This record gives sequence, structure tokens and C-alpha cells, in this order.
Amino acid sequence: MRSHLRWLIVIIVITVISAWMSLPNNPGIHLDLNGDGDLEFDRNIEVRPGLDLQGGLRVLLAADLPPDQVDAGDMETARRIVENRVNALGVVEPVVQLQEGTNRIVVELPGISDPEEAIATIRETGLLEFVDFSDITDVLAWQGRRILTTAQVEQQTARPDSTTGTEATPTAESGNNGEPSPSATPEAPEDAPLVNPRTGQPFVTVMTGAGLENAVAQVDQFGSEWVVNFTLNDEGAAVFGPFTSTHIGRPMAIVLDGVVLSAPTIRAALTDSGSITGGFTQEEAQSLAVQLRYGALPVPLRVESTESVGPTLGRISIERSVRAGVIGVITVLAFMLIYYRVPGIAADLALIIFALMNFALFKFIPVTLTLPAIVGFLISIGTAVDGNILIFERMKEELRKGRSLDMAVRAGFDRAWTSIRDSNLSTIIISIILYLFGSTFGAGTVRGFAITLAMGLILNLFTAIIVTRTFLALLLHFGRGWIERRPWLLGV
Repeated sequence: MRSHLRWLIVIIVITVISAWMSLPNNPGIHLDLNGDGDLEFDRNIEVRPGLDLQGGLRVLLAADLPPDQVDAGDMETARRIVENRVNALGVVEPVVQLQEGTNRIVVELPGISDPEEAIATIRETGLLEFVDFSDITDVLAWQGRRILTTAQVEQQTARPDSTTGTEATPTAESGNNGEPSPSATPEAPEDAPLVNPRTGQPFVTVMTGAGLENAVAQVDQFGSEWVVNFTLNDEGAAVFGPFTSTHIGRPMAIVLDGVVLSAPTIRAALTDSGSITGGFTQEEAQSLAVQLRYGALPVPLRVESTESVGPTLGRISIERSVRAGVIGVITVLAFMLIYYRVPGIAADLALIIFALMNFALFKFIPVTLTLPAIVGFLISIGTAVDGNILIFERMKEELRKGRSLDMAVRAGFDRAWTSIRDSNLSTIIISIILYLFGSTFGAGTVRGFAITLAMGLILNLFTAIIVTRTFLALLLHFGRGWIERRPWLLGV
């Protein structure tokens, strides 16, 4: 009994936290542990509806080249680059996928607030540059600033209609630690890019991203920070090696789409490879490596069509889904209570906690709630009850054989566990396959279904065994004599 009381405390704590997270106007978690004004943990806890529920923007991009000049591999690379840029917008679970058999890319952006900015970001040229900063002394003040370079001038001359984006990027060979300067705030988009203050001319681009062979995010040799190690191709080595060998001790800026991330000092000649440092987190380093490898679109893209998806259908879908879910849950709760009586009470309490835990995780992670995702959650409710049915039916069989109540309960949980475990694990494996390969075959919407279903199945392993068993043990402890004299209360 003592172990059940310990589990009861754990269950109560989890339930209270889940109920708090499920509140409609949850304030979120914003912790300033050091008292310096910088939040060490900053997380909003809110529902994230998908495109089909809240509306948004659907963009159809097409390769701006004749069909015979477009390679399938280039289109897949372009799709990955577009997806990376869309993620930078902060869009929750965007869908970016190729239309099978065409040279088009479909982009769905749930809840996007500025369609023009989104389209501009998608079509950015992604120009990566290593820029000569020898004339600059206060390099920290230039971080985050937009600058004009010779490569940008050449690009604009070649394509007068092209636009330069405003996105930040890496650092170069070991130098300063890349900490942002207070004055290094990004310029407003309408401000003109800055030129070299010494010459009044655009900064000189030493090499563009075309000179890179590869870039990989790794932990440095001391294991203290994440860096991006890059290798040069023959073209890059021919330019980069001679320049760095004659500019040791001087800064070099790394610029992406016209914006300086940092300008560390060149410490040695870089003839075939180099290391980009800047106090990166693992995610930042990996994102930067992708930008370095695929900074520029391999094929030009044009916006073939845009479509604003209104939330009207989403509201109707939400109302009907909620209504169906409420009716389904009430029906299941009533069935368990009527058919299994006292064990049904324990199962109903576990099911309510199961629903609270799921919804709390949906808001905390967060999980984008699309219609398929809601369906996955509703199906997981059925699986949660299925485990209890296996347990209770086994208990009834043991009681009919004349076993004592304690032995029947123990046998019900112990012998049903393997069936519950194996059935849930097999479905979780299917969910993983759906998640991994769903978007590959143009069925990205099934990923939300796979996520919510798998989460429900994992939580079911806890609620069906631990939570139900704890509540049932408490009910039998306080009403044992009364229940033993009335076997019908156990469904027998």
C-alpha cells in the first residue's frame, strides 16, 4: 500500500501540472534565474493550430527555367533550402514538398502574418560571402549590420530584379567569440546597406559560397563549444589560401544575404579548410552548416500562385472535432463505469488524467494541431481504454476461478502487461514509419497524426498500468469488505 501512496503523490503532481498547462489562458513559463533580465527558460504554453484550422498561406513555386534544364536533385536541394528559410520565419510545422512529376514546390505556412515577407524570404538568393574587413577596427559593432559588397553589386547588375535578403550568419577562423555588440542591431529593411567607411565603396568580397566543398557542425577539439568546420574546393582554395596568408591578424567578415554575423581575426593561412566559431549552440551550428552547404538556390524560383486559406473551415472543423471527441469520451467513460463498475471508476479517472497529460504536452512541446493530429489523439483514447479492458477481463476470469481479490488484481495487471506492451509498441513503430516517410511521398499531413497517436500510446503505457492500478488499489483498500460481499461491483 505504501508504494501505491507514493505513486498517488506522483500522479497528483502530474495531474496538477497538466491541468495548469491545459488552462486556456496559460501565461507560459518565463524564468530569469540569474536576475539579470535575460530569461534562461522562456516558453509559451499555447495551442498551435495548423493551416487547416487557423488559416494561412499556400504558395506554389515553380522553377524559372525550361523543364529540360531542371534536374530532380537540384529541385530537392531547393526544397530543403526553402524549408530551412521557412523555418526561420518561426512558422509552426510548415509543409514544403515537391509536386510529384513536376518542377514545382508547394509551401504551406500556417498562421503567417506577412505574406509578402514570407514570399520574399522564400525567394532570397542566399548569397554567402567571405568579405575583406581589413579596414575595420571595431568589428563587433558591425555584427548584424547590412553591408554592400562587390559580389552583391555584380549580382544586382546581372539580375536587376533580384533582391537581397536580410538574414544573419557565421563567423570565420578563430578570433573573437562572436558575442553580439549592443550597437550591432540589424538595420531596418528600408535602410541602405553600409559601405566601407574608409573608401566609401562596397566591401570587397574575397570568396562566395561557391568556393566551399562542404561544411559540418562539430564540437571543437577541446569539447567546449560547437563550431562549423568547412572545406574548400579547388576554386575556393585558389582564392582563399593566398588571401588569408597575406592577411593574418586581420578580420574577415562572413556575410549571408548582406548581413554580417561576425568578423573574427584570421589566425593562419586557410589553404584547404577552416573553422567557423562564434559561441554557437548545437542547433545554431547545424543550421549554419546547412546554410553554408546550400546557401544559394540551385535553380531560380518564381511564385506561380498564392492562396490565402481562411480559418472559416477550420472553425467548423474544430467545433465538430471537439463535439465528436466529447461525445466519444463521455461514451467511453459511461461504458467503463456501467460494465466494469468499481474498476471502471479507476479506469475513468486514469482516462481523464490521460487526456489532460496529452493536451498539456500538445501545448508545451508544442504539437501543431491539424485535423489528422486530432484524429490521432482521439484514436489514442480508444487504445488507452483497450489496455484497461484487457486487465479487467483477466481479473474477472481469475475471480470466476475462485481466486482471492488481491490475487485476481495482481494477475490481471501482470498477465495483461505483455499484451498491452506489444500491441502499443507495434503501433508506435508504425507511427514512426508514418512520421519519417509521410512527407517523402507527398503526404505530410499524416505526420501530425503519427505524432499525436505515438504520444498517446506512450502515455497509455503509464496510465493503463500505473495510474489505473493505483486508483484501483485505493478503492479496494477503503471498500474491500463492502466490495467482496458484492461481486457484481467488479463486473462478475
